[in-house]
Amino acid sequence: MSGITAEMIERKHGAEAEASLRRRELQRRVRDTREKLTSSSGLNRAFDYDLARQFAQSRISATPGLMVFALATALALGLSNWVSATPLLIWCAVVVSVMALMAALCRYFLRLPQEAVRVDTWRLRFVAAELVHSIGWATILSIVGSSDGDMAKILTIFAMLVLGAIGSMISATIPAVSYSALVPLGIGMIAAARVSADANFSMVSVIALGAQALFVLLTQRLYANAVQSLEARAEKDSLIAELEQQKAKSDDSRRRAEEANMAKSRFLATMSHELRTPLNAILGFSEVMKNEVFGPHAVPSYKEYAGDIHASGQHLLNVINEILDLSRVEAGRYELQEEVVDLTAIVEDCLHMLEMRAHGRNLTVKALFEKGLPRIWADERALRQVALNVLSNAIKFTPPGGEITVKVGWTVSGGQFLSIRDTGTGIPEEEIPVVLTSFGRGADAIKRAQEGTGLGLPIVKSLIDLHGGSFTLKSKVREGTEVIITIPPERVMEALGPLDKEPPAQLRRRA
Repeated sequence: MSGITAEMIERKHGAEAEASLRRRELQRRVRDTREKLTSSSGLNRAFDYDLARQFAQSRISATPGLMVFALATALALGLSNWVSATPLLIWCAVVVSVMALMAALCRYFLRLPQEAVRVDTWRLRFVAAELVHSIGWATILSIVGSSDGDMAKILTIFAMLVLGAIGSMISATIPAVSYSALVPLGIGMIAAARVSADANFSMVSVIALGAQALFVLLTQRLYANAVQSLEARAEKDSLIAELEQQKAKSDDSRRRAEEANMAKSRFLATMSHELRTPLNAILGFSEVMKNEVFGPHAVPSYKEYAGDIHASGQHLLNVINEILDLSRVEAGRYELQEEVVDLTAIVEDCLHMLEMRAHGRNLTVKALFEKGLPRIWADERALRQVALNVLSNAIKFTPPGGEITVKVGWTVSGGQFLSIRDTGTGIPEEEIPVVLTSFGRGADAIKRAQEGTGLGLPIVKSLIDLHGGSFTLKSKVREGTEVIITIPPERVMEALGPLDKEPPAQLRRRA
């Protein structure tokens, strides 16, 4: 039944976790839909601001390079003597001024707090500024178109291609701005090709127009990549925030659970005197009545009742002792009274104490103790409690006619071990974690209504952990159970060699 209960609890936790995930996913979808409905671009409103911010930063960083490129274009055309210098100087001054104004506009946008920015308005401002900038660049086609230099026209078309490529990459986060930069350049190249009578120039202009169309596709692709990047970053930030929130809740729950557990352990540890004092009085008086110390009872049944009271009180005292021992261990208040002890002698005493109970159940007990084992540094009372608990469980769950094998010997690493194996009903593999928890009992124990609180094995494991040893439980259904307890090598007392009767030669020389 314990296994079924644990499985039901696990399924319940799994269902709650799945429901929590579905609830969070639904909340995220509702939030994203609300953001998209209130955004003019169909994206999250925060995305609109981030895209505009990226455009402003790109425009500011590209402005010095574009200014140099404009000066280089004007200088190349002016030094070739194909175009008059005065119109080129005026054109260059206008274009550079427009670039400086756009950079100032972007800096002002970046200085504004996000909550004070209306992205739709600023997007229109960026479109208008980029349109003016592109028109300024397109006017150079009218200046060069009136000249007779074919190379000047081709050089200008090349400059337009470079400007279109740069503008597509800079303005990709706001496609409307990119289109406003490409349209005037395309119109200017079409007009120059229609006016010019040179077939070569017209062919180059057509190729440049095809490149402009390619730049439009490039802008769309870059915009899609930018949106995907923002979505991935937003998802990552959301997951990080959710993880931090869940971690905070988990830490708070763990802290409260630890505080509650420590409070429970402290309460039980300090209640030792208050619980044992009245119980000892019950045991004492019931034993006096059971043994008829002051004379026989007038009613013979009273003697039997007194024996039942004494047995029940003794059982209750054992349960209280187990609870208090486990609580002291969990509260960190269990102190080992360490001394030099003999593990073999402790196990032999425990076997002698339980010998009558084993014979009463018609069980065969085999003791295989390795001879010459040195003593160990440990708490004798704790080891005795460990051996008694494990042996009692083996006797309790082994059917009549079964066999119990007790071994004490060396471990491979140089420590010592205690192994207790029985031929009982065994424990299913899925129930082993249950029986190792406090108050955990296997289905077989519940079905057979065996006495016990489910604290024996947890106490044994805790006491062995305090000694730095290990506790291993192996069991198979209908084959039996084996408990292996190991004591670490550092607790084994090594025999000291005899003292030298004469000091070493070096000490004799010093003397």
